Amino acid sequence: MKPTAVITGGAGGLGRALSAALRADGWHTALIDLPGQELDALANLDDVSTYACDLTDADQCKDTCTRIIAARDSIDLVIYNAGVSQISAFSDSDMRSHRNLFEINYFAAVSCAQDFLDAVRKAKGTHLAISSVAGFAPLIHRTAYAASKHAMEGFFKSLRAEESAHGVRVSIAAPSFVATNIGRPEAADAGFVRPGSASDGIDYMEPEAAAQVILQGYRRRKDYIPVGRIAQIANLVNRLAPKLYFRQMMRTVGKRRTP
Repeated sequence: MKPTAVITGGAGGLGRALSAALRADGWHTALIDLPGQELDALANLDDVSTYACDLTDADQCKDTCTRIIAARDSIDLVIYNAGVSQISAFSDSDMRSHRNLFEINYFAAVSCAQDFLDAVRKAKGTHLAISSVAGFAPLIHRTAYAASKHAMEGFFKSLRAEESAHGVRVSIAAPSFVATNIGRPEAADAGFVRPGSASDGIDYMEPEAAAQVILQGYRRRKDYIPVGRIAQIANLVNRLAPKLYFRQMMRTVGKRRTP
């Protein structure tokens, strides 16, 4: 049987691109996403299985992961790609939306990681978390989003230390701006926006190009994969000269959002 990659947020632009690239390389992909036309449209593709699930519901998440494990000989790769963003000043946001964003971006990924833990150990596979530049650096008007991605990176970096003894790899990919939903900002929850829909982004990558960079890093067994020119520069500058990074971020993204 072909190796299996599970992709959360599998019906979104980056999820679809990752699925297509993996299938072209001989994989089967199990795609998890909210029920809807986007997920239904993928159900009849070769080497794809689809699972409608609200990952913030712990029981639904566990049941879905259990069904995927039962259906496949091995779980070789889990890509934690599901997520939303929120673009607003902290002074204009509320704690309810902040907590709900964490449920989607952080706790849903952690729940999936727990449910797939033994299966990935058995396959000596890989956990691949899709983070963001906002996972390692500040990003204006995205306080909740940046916090959730920082938390996600902290979790998966720590998980890497624990799972290495089991022959399991943990990798983190950090895209900058991926053009997955330009012109389609709406999301299921009020105040949230679809990933890749922001109008203040710079140097957007197409999802197919981002998927290739991510999977190339995975094949090269990289622990950390900056995705795109902006992510590579930001990663370097933020580590070596954080004040310079902050000024540049304010001049680019900050300038576009500030009246």
